[in-house]
Amino acid sequence: MFQEYLFQKIQQQLNGKTSLNEAIADVLDISYDAAHRRTSAKSKLSLEESVILAHHFGISLDQLFEVKSQNYVTVQKTQLISNEKELEDYYLDSYHSLVPLLSIKNCTTLYSAKDIPIFYTAKNEVLSKFKAYVWLKILDPKFKNISYENYHPKKSLLKAAKQLGELYSNLNTTEIWDITTINSLLKQVHFYFTAQQLSMQAALEINNTLKKLIYQLEKKLQMDNPNFQLYYNELLLMNNNVLVSTPFSKSLYVPFTILCYYKTNDIITCNEAKDFLEKQLLNSKLLNTAGEKEQKTFFNKIYKKIDSLNQLIIATKELDFQ
Repeated sequence: MFQEYLFQKIQQQLNGKTSLNEAIADVLDISYDAAHRRTSAKSKLSLEESVILAHHFGISLDQLFEVKSQNYVTVQKTQLISNEKELEDYYLDSYHSLVPLLSIKNCTTLYSAKDIPIFYTAKNEVLSKFKAYVWLKILDPKFKNISYENYHPKKSLLKAAKQLGELYSNLNTTEIWDITTINSLLKQVHFYFTAQQLSMQAALEINNTLKKLIYQLEKKLQMDNPNFQLYYNELLLMNNNVLVSTPFSKSLYVPFTILCYYKTNDIITCNEAKDFLEKQLLNSKLLNTAGEKEQKTFFNKIYKKIDSLNQLIIATKELDFQ
């Protein structure tokens, strides 16, 4: 059963560009006849051959076996991060996993944004540096006593982050936001400013850079871009789940720890996630087609949050009696 399903998934990816037997022979380094015996079920694939093919064509192993119970799902966990080098590798790995999607027609991404999607902050040097600082303060013990001003990220890290952020701009994306989507970043700025790990000047720079990012997002809505949709949902809490769909498969990414995700290609689970996210869309307002009043109301609430934090930071500094 799993062998037939594996060949079916590979055939879908080949999309008629090459024969199944030729592809199998090339990947497994066997003759055409040997490949034909396997695809015709005259010979069975070994476990090692199945793993090689699944890895080469990016097919999750949980797709190869029929699971009768819908309560169990096989997932792949992304690498945990504990230092700057691993964070750079995270950006690079994410980039290389997204590149193939750009070549697939009708590929879509549905993002439930509890926090500002990493792709936006990644391509901005100021926000990229600050987010890297926050993550490494939590994940890397060596960062315990390092202030933001004394953190100098490697150029290769910022380059990898920017490369990922710019790639996301070319994907067909639907995002669900609330005005609380920016809360996490604002809380981080306030926390490290209060902890005297972030100067007033740096805190204001980060906040004002965030404000410019939101302004760019507002302008993007007005450009009538068919590959970008932004929904406003004020009823349900987002959770940073990401569903990537192609005509051949679906992948669901669920947060595990900071920057670490569980990934599954289980078709039942992905379809259930798709149904749930689409119900969220029904209870959300599509800002692309909303009137100017609705758009301005949404973005002005976000701008007000940023301005309020700026005022608090300035007032705190002015009232410092020490």
